[in-house]
Amino acid sequence: MIGMAMKAGKVASGEFATEKAVKTGKAALVIVSEAASENTKKKFRNMCDYYQVPIYFFGEKEELGHAIGKEFRASLAVLDDGLAKAIEKNIIHE
Repeated sequence: MIGMAMKAGKVASGEFATEKAVKTGKAALVIVSEAASENTKKKFRNMCDYYQVPIYFFGEKEELGHAIGKEFRASLAVLDDGLAKAIEKNIIHE
């Protein structure tokens, strides 16, 4: 599902792009790698709480990167509500 969102151009990946998407109200969902530093996790947790964006901690950096066709990513934001809901369903049911 994340790959489909990427192909549709509805993913912002990397720390800076993810942060910008959340702060500008474009992010519908944020996914942060479980392997990200505690500082990074705390920063995104606080930011997503403040901006009321759902956040999930999932997988290794390589897994997140591979899902969007990159080498590795610590964080990404999904920019489409429909795709975000579909991804959330998949994460919850795993």
